[in-house]
Amino acid sequence: MSCIYTVTLNPSLDYTVSVENFRLGYTNRTATELLTVGGKGINVSTVLQNLGLDSTALGFVAGFTGQEAARQLAERGIGNGLIFLDKGLTRINVKLQSVEGTEINGQGPDISGEKFALLEERLSELAAGDVLFLSGSIPASLPEDTYLRMMERLAAGVLTVVDVSGEGLVKTLPLHPFLVKPNHHELGEIFGVTLEQRASVLPYAEKLQEMGARNVLVSMAGQGAVLLAEDGSVFESPVPEGRLVNGVGAGDSMAAGFVAGWLEKRDYEHAFYMGVAAGSATAFSEGLASGEEIRELYRRVREASAD
Repeated sequence: MSCIYTVTLNPSLDYTVSVENFRLGYTNRTATELLTVGGKGINVSTVLQNLGLDSTALGFVAGFTGQEAARQLAERGIGNGLIFLDKGLTRINVKLQSVEGTEINGQGPDISGEKFALLEERLSELAAGDVLFLSGSIPASLPEDTYLRMMERLAAGVLTVVDVSGEGLVKTLPLHPFLVKPNHHELGEIFGVTLEQRASVLPYAEKLQEMGARNVLVSMAGQGAVLLAEDGSVFESPVPEGRLVNGVGAGDSMAAGFVAGWLEKRDYEHAFYMGVAAGSATAFSEGLASGEEIRELYRRVREASAD
């Protein structure tokens, strides 16, 4: 049976608050507040857990904020493969919901070469058939080709999912990641174009395949999603009907849903629509979608696609 791992190099504690009648330059008091562990790979692990799939979260944490991040992971039932750093603090990201989604994101601790080697050692233990998600930005203390270096440590047959923007993504393509999941803005930035419609995405998804990606899943916010699969098949879907509540974590949920669907049936069509359902279900929820919400939306999406 496949083991699933997610990497979040720079996790966070997300302090999400709302303030009524916010006034710049004055003392404001919160109306609501929530402190939760965050980061793209951790979001993936959470959605996988909600779909009944166990995973181990890898990455780096530090200080008392890192201890709280690890505690919350354990509370969610997610395997803890986090490496504790000797200095610094896991970052706190402040998200001010009531002021047009204003956020202040922390920098995070420096990661030494010695500590990074511990992560590389752990990655060398993965076996063929295991799944590894590489998600999110690369901290300033690590080189731009960090994800490439990590993939070079993997055994043959490990399925890698790369969800990172720009050169960090491009550098991994010669090692043939199983899935890359740029959004349409990130895909356009790679090739210096603007992509607004689903039909315009396919030629550039093909370019990523030519550069080495096996499957290319492009999320397009209000325009839906497009998949160019390894076998040459193409799937596209508009956004299902629903009310947008919170787009944070929707892309991570899509990646998790796709892999959950793939592991379930080894069928790209099923995987694609599971990804669409998971991403949309999270966008329609206050937080990351539950398994029940995802599977119900999957049923609706498949019914709509059959019409």
